[in-house]
Order: sequence, then structure tokens, then C-alpha cells
Amino acid sequence: MSRLIDLNQPSRGETEAMLIPGPAGPLELLLDRPALPVHGVAIVTHPQPLMGGTPRHKIPHKLAHRVRDEGWLAIRPSFRGVGASAGVYDHGVGEAQDILAVVDAVRDEAHGTPLALVGFSFGAYALARAIRALADRNAAPAAATLAGLPVGTVDGNRVYDTPPLPADVVLIHGEADIQAPLEPLRAWARPTSHPVIVIPRADHCFSQSQDLLLSLVIAHLPKVSAKARTA
Repeated sequence: MSRLIDLNQPSRGETEAMLIPGPAGPLELLLDRPALPVHGVAIVTHPQPLMGGTPRHKIPHKLAHRVRDEGWLAIRPSFRGVGASAGVYDHGVGEAQDILAVVDAVRDEAHGTPLALVGFSFGAYALARAIRALADRNAAPAAATLAGLPVGTVDGNRVYDTPPLPADVVLIHGEADIQAPLEPLRAWARPTSHPVIVIPRADHCFSQSQDLLLSLVIAHLPKVSAKARTA
């Protein structure tokens, strides 16, 4: 896996695909390398596989390319059963384990490099479970942003038992989201007063607000000094 987090490897200008060992077998990753120097590593997760979600969905695709343009190595894992990843859909439980496997690989190969986690829809839920696990072992990322996070029961009778999250996890949601309605998220956030950034009139895919979504994600990336980037 030495090629995965080689921060000195220049960008080829195209998305790379590779496999690493995962909890359910081979785990496919899509990598978008920035121009040197690299600021950090961002793991970007994709929407519901049962609804056709893959790392190539327009939202994770745009998020990955935007963070790449900001100098971050963007990694999009294919959840189990998607693309070349082994295994079968596991309701967010196994998918969180997939994310943790990527986090461990990043930290093993690029110790001390800033790590950001960015999730959308089902990917936000799987990421929430992974963030909870990382927080419980005092290994939280430098930053985490979740967009369109589902809570409770949604259309299709899918149930999301979303765990409580550290207060610094950024939540972004569309006011007009039907797939992951806003009110259950507000009810989930109320006991801990967890802030939620609500984009007026935005739907689940932020159809008319994708530029704003991208800007908010970038605004909440860790600020890395030039000295740290070249050290």
C-alpha cells in the first residue's frame, strides 16, 4: 500500500483506482491527487448503494474534486458490494468499518498528516458511525462535515440509528430535503444543542445549492500553514 498516501507523488490529472485490504475483502478506493505540496487527506463517502449510490455520484465526485483543488488528497472508498469492493450491503455498520480501515491505512502511511472526513447522505450516516468510534478511542479527525445526514426512519423503511457526535462535527442540511427530512435531524440534535447549517429551499442533493455546499465544506477544512505543508 506504499502508493496510497505517497504525499510526494505528483498528480496525474486523473482519478486513480486501487484496492486495499478491507474488513470484507478487497476495498476499492478512488484517489484524486492534488498538485504538490499536499495539505492533508480527505476521505469522501458516497450515498445509499441500494439506491444506486457510488463514489462517482455527482455529489462525492464534486466534493472530491473541490477538496483536491484546495490541495487535499481526496479518497473515495467504494462501500462493500459497490464497484470492485468485496462484501454485501450492511446497513451502515460494515460500511463504517470500511471507513475505519481507510482511516487506519492513511494514518499508518502518513502519520501526523491532517485528516478530514466528508460524507453525504448514507455516506454521512456511515461516516457518523465511524466518527463515533474514532471519538471513543480518542482518535478524532482534524475535521468532519456531514451533508444530508439521515436520522430515524426514512422512505423505503430504512432505519438510521444515528449516534451522538462530537460538537465540532459540521452538519449541513437542505431545508426541503425529502429523502432525509430536516425535522428528525433537528430533534436528534436538540438534546445536545448540536448546530445544524440549514440551506433554505435546498433538496437532498442540494440541486440549486451545490456551489454553496462545496464552499461550506471547504470553509470547514482545517487551516494548514504553509510551513506545515512543506515540513
